[in-house]
Amino acid sequence: MRRLFLILGYVIPMAAALAQGDIEVTVLNPKLEPLQGVQLTAHNDAIGFETSKTTNSKGIATFSGLNTAGSYTILSAETETYTFTASEPVILRSNFKRTVTLVLPYKREVDLQGVTVYAPSTTRINMHNAEVSSEMRISEIRSLPVEGRDVSRMLYRLPNVTQATGFFPEAPNVSINGANSLFNNYLIDGLDNNEQFLGGSRFNLPIGFVQNVSVLTNNYSAEFGNTGNGIINITTKSGSNELQGEAFFLTRPGFLDASSPYAQRDLSGNQVKDGFQRYQAGFGVGGPIIKGQTFYYLNYEHTTDLKDNLLRSPALGVNETVRGKNYFNYLSGKLDHYWSDRFHSAIRANMGVVGIGRQAGGLSGGLNFPSAANDQVRNSLNLASTNVYTSGNLTLETNLQYARFRWDYASPENPNSPDVTVTGPTGETVAVLGHPGYAFESIQHTLQAQQKATWSKGIHTVKAGAEILSTDHELFGGGNPNGSYRVQLTQEQLDALRAQNLGSGLSINNIPADALVTNYSVELRPTSFGKRQNIYTLYLEDQLQATERLNLNLGLRYDYDNLSKGGSNKGDWNNLAPRLSFNYQLMPNSTLRGGFGLFYDKVLYAIYSDALQQNNNSEDFKKQIAYFVQQGILPADTDPDRVTFNGNLTVGQSNNSGLPYAYLQGPPAESFAEQRNLFSNERRILNPNGYENPYTQQFSLGYQLQMATNRLFYVDVVYNRARNQFRTVNLNAPAAWDYNRSQQEGVARSSAWADETRPLPIYGNYAIIDGERVDGVARSLVMTESEGESNYYAASFNLQKDKAEDKFSYRLIYTLSYLENNTEDINFRAMDANDFEAEWGPSINDRRHVINAIYNYYPIQNLTLTVAALLQSGQPINRIPDASQYMVINRDGSPVLNAGGNPLFTNDLNGDGSAFGDAYVGNSDRQPGESRNSDRLPWSNTFDASVQYFIPFGSDRKNGLEIRADAFNLLNAENLSGYSNNATQSNQIQMGPASSGVLVRRNAAPPRQFQFGVRYVF
Repeated sequence: MRRLFLILGYVIPMAAALAQGDIEVTVLNPKLEPLQGVQLTAHNDAIGFETSKTTNSKGIATFSGLNTAGSYTILSAETETYTFTASEPVILRSNFKRTVTLVLPYKREVDLQGVTVYAPSTTRINMHNAEVSSEMRISEIRSLPVEGRDVSRMLYRLPNVTQATGFFPEAPNVSINGANSLFNNYLIDGLDNNEQFLGGSRFNLPIGFVQNVSVLTNNYSAEFGNTGNGIINITTKSGSNELQGEAFFLTRPGFLDASSPYAQRDLSGNQVKDGFQRYQAGFGVGGPIIKGQTFYYLNYEHTTDLKDNLLRSPALGVNETVRGKNYFNYLSGKLDHYWSDRFHSAIRANMGVVGIGRQAGGLSGGLNFPSAANDQVRNSLNLASTNVYTSGNLTLETNLQYARFRWDYASPENPNSPDVTVTGPTGETVAVLGHPGYAFESIQHTLQAQQKATWSKGIHTVKAGAEILSTDHELFGGGNPNGSYRVQLTQEQLDALRAQNLGSGLSINNIPADALVTNYSVELRPTSFGKRQNIYTLYLEDQLQATERLNLNLGLRYDYDNLSKGGSNKGDWNNLAPRLSFNYQLMPNSTLRGGFGLFYDKVLYAIYSDALQQNNNSEDFKKQIAYFVQQGILPADTDPDRVTFNGNLTVGQSNNSGLPYAYLQGPPAESFAEQRNLFSNERRILNPNGYENPYTQQFSLGYQLQMATNRLFYVDVVYNRARNQFRTVNLNAPAAWDYNRSQQEGVARSSAWADETRPLPIYGNYAIIDGERVDGVARSLVMTESEGESNYYAASFNLQKDKAEDKFSYRLIYTLSYLENNTEDINFRAMDANDFEAEWGPSINDRRHVINAIYNYYPIQNLTLTVAALLQSGQPINRIPDASQYMVINRDGSPVLNAGGNPLFTNDLNGDGSAFGDAYVGNSDRQPGESRNSDRLPWSNTFDASVQYFIPFGSDRKNGLEIRADAFNLLNAENLSGYSNNATQSNQIQMGPASSGVLVRRNAAPPRQFQFGVRYVF
């Protein structure tokens, strides 16, 4: 808390305007010739702001450094020749330049009383650059059926954005250009809002604090970086001279929803099923502190989810429904102050307190008792400040931000307890008690500083900037430092425990003290460790008005990320990224645009952290490193001290006949201190060559047509060529396996046979190095490399119409795309022998066809009917082997027998021990004869709808009550594809060949659901 007050004491005196944008106005005569020397005024009544500019020889005037609050009207002064003209209201988004065209009528023609028809007074097409982007204003967002007022749930309504399949439940739920959602860059008012460990947004901004959402997908300004994907930038609300706000209540009661045999997901991405309900309430209020000078906006939103699990343990006679809950609290505030017409300031604060409950039991029955309950905690804080100063042709902007994020993946109900797995007399599990058994708590402190300058002179607008993004990471991970027990009860002990009828109140203290302990382990290193990640950025860009019709953007960006050092003594210093684009005005209402850009990603901290946490620095492990250097597998200059680390290590003992100590009397971690020389199935090291930052070369060509003042059509064709993508390589992988033999003979290689073929052969649980037995080695030695590749091809067609004077509006998007790659994720590994060439195939998030349609109908005043349709071709299927079809054999061809003396069968065809977990990151073999992701799920067809009616109060009709109802998946389609999902629970993993036609339904998008709300607006 003391640190927070120190930061506030520094930031608040530096208060500044967080969101600023520009308006470029082109003034033409009726012959569409540029007019020089026309005086223009930008007027914003909401904040009492006004400023003037005069057009240059190109007929252009640029208003820079404008606050995004309210809307601006551009007014032209009346002259002897031309009459007064006003633009339509212009609403800004942060860090973006709006273009407006004013066509000034001759005075004499005005007297003709409408005989002459003029070009539109404003245009919505981008006449400024080749940025491929899209946006939604808050008025459009409010009309959409959006689950839980969650902004991320409307992003896939925009072009080149789709619902994502992630690799863990809380992974970001949208993919840009089909790429891994972890590499999106999230911004609030142009400032960082990224969870820096794995990716995703740090603070989930609720709709009540949103003014505009924009997604930059290709060829955006050199001002933006740290991603080869896209930018999701949210512009926040500001107060104005008029007191205004809202208070709302929203609920998904649950009992009206259609039934489904499949588990659904809450807003965090975690599974829920029976008894799920959601209740939300909040308010927003903004207004003046000093009219025309100081403004505020405050927003708070709370959500409670109620969810039921089933706790079922027949052996203990327990069958209970256990209720759990999630809670989401989001508080945001913003202060804007105008010192003068040239200098404005503001501060913004966002605080999130989130808990995702893991109560006892399971969705359809579980053995975790309430004593083992825990919460996933995601708490966030942003404190941001900016000063914007404009003088003549110069705009200066200074941004400062402090952020904190705490992600405790399993905050225990009983943090000081051991974890206990209780089994019956035959070894079956009857209860799981106490601590979750592991720890993962990431704490991040991020400091960001930006200095930007924009200078306009003649045909040039030069932008320059520098940024430092520095994050201090702390991670507390590993096993349970309080100890982990597995105990076996006799039938008499089990019967006695059942007779106590403790139900869900069973705890570790109710287990008999004389219970047989068959397994005990403890974490050797219960401490936090981490590193500070520093990203330095410089950029320079010239927005050149080459002719009256042609704009050129010439930019250069440079980034350096200190995590690129990895296990080397030098980092990746050569990240120069040129950005070149053009925008050519074909007609006053149409443009042709295109360009090329190079975009670098940052190094996800998880790559570095995993290589620390899953590492070892024992003498035996270093001998294995030295062996790989001798064999040429690792570089000759590899420094063992740089690539190894004293990571987490859980050690213990196991014996089915019992261990030599009583229940809850296991030895402390200190007694195992000398056991770091233990054999491991898998360990990681830092890459001795360091990490090359991934990059994407982006090519785009587009056409825009303003068909009318309220209708816009545009098409963009893009090609993204990504290289240096992250993946993991096994330095001690077994030799390649002949999968044709598996296909033809129905056999799999035994693990002992595979171990003999590794560069360092493994004999059970040891290796031989220089004739000496070495125990503390790893069967698989894994490290991250930057060698992955992908190619993305897409064409996006967009047609949108605003309401204007009509009774309807719509937005129609069709995207045809294809993404192929040979790596999906930072933990992706090749199926066999590091053969990544065999991994080329469609991405897990590849979509061929996406049709997105939004239609709003306004039949009578204050009534809005909305239908939102999303039609998508099926997601790829990865085909894995059926374990019952492949018998394990030894090198001599003899079968491997199980404990019962029968032949052993497996789906680990090559015997490398990786037939586990998520099939999408290479941890399992594929069906012989099938390439990766070679099959497809059926199309997904979802129709959502909303009805909202506004009941005005008072004479000005601005105050009133809004009543709304939303229906999701209105037709109750069983969609097996095309929804936000976790790959480990997805239909995208199927067993057997595609020719079998087998499609096991593990999951489906939500059935028809209803949401009801009421909002008071004032």
